Amino acid sequence: MRAERIRPVLVTVALLGLTMTACGDQTNAAQRERRHPYAAIEDLPEALAPDGTTIVVGDPRRMPVHIYEDMRCPVCREVEVTGAGPSLLEMTLGREAGTEYTLSSARDGRLGGTGSKKAANALWAALEQGKFAEYRAVLLRSQPQENSDGYTDTLLLEAASHVDGLRGPAFDSAVKEMKYADFVEKSQKAYEAVGAPVLPAVDINGRRLPEAQSDVLLTEEVLPAWIAGYR
Repeated sequence: MRAERIRPVLVTVALLGLTMTACGDQTNAAQRERRHPYAAIEDLPEALAPDGTTIVVGDPRRMPVHIYEDMRCPVCREVEVTGAGPSLLEMTLGREAGTEYTLSSARDGRLGGTGSKKAANALWAALEQGKFAEYRAVLLRSQPQENSDGYTDTLLLEAASHVDGLRGPAFDSAVKEMKYADFVEKSQKAYEAVGAPVLPAVDINGRRLPEAQSDVLLTEEVLPAWIAGYR
């Protein structure tokens, strides 16, 4: 009788040990990932999400930070250069967040011209070569005056010259011929489908950062705390 009572306990303990080992393996794997961040922006993985318009940069399993932006938007440049952009990049490199982008070309409609569309088309061409994140950073830092419609083929190709390995016949022709015009149009419709928010707009873990709180995007140190609060 005693042996019969002990046997189920031993089986339970053995199963518990297996479960704890499996959980431990998963935890250790996650910890190993966090201890091995991406070395630099050029090492970040890039992909197009199944929706056909969202560009995903970094580890897609991490906290998603989704940015809606227009390359002609001066505030988008400010966020990238002197605001929360550097902090978000560090979090993406460190596998603390995964960054997503939807490209709007609304400013072409408001201000005239085709600069936003040309820039979005060129960014898709860069994604085709795994250079989206690098090229996006260069484009925003090269941003012409908003009213000038300055994202010309010449500027876009010159900016691409500052990204190792991006320039070439395929990229150059895609820029000059607006090869990805369909993507540009679909991307704009995706932006409109979420209410065409004031740019730049950010969704953190699926929740929109309130417009009244958007000043946090202009300060490098604040966004990480906001992201932590949306977990």
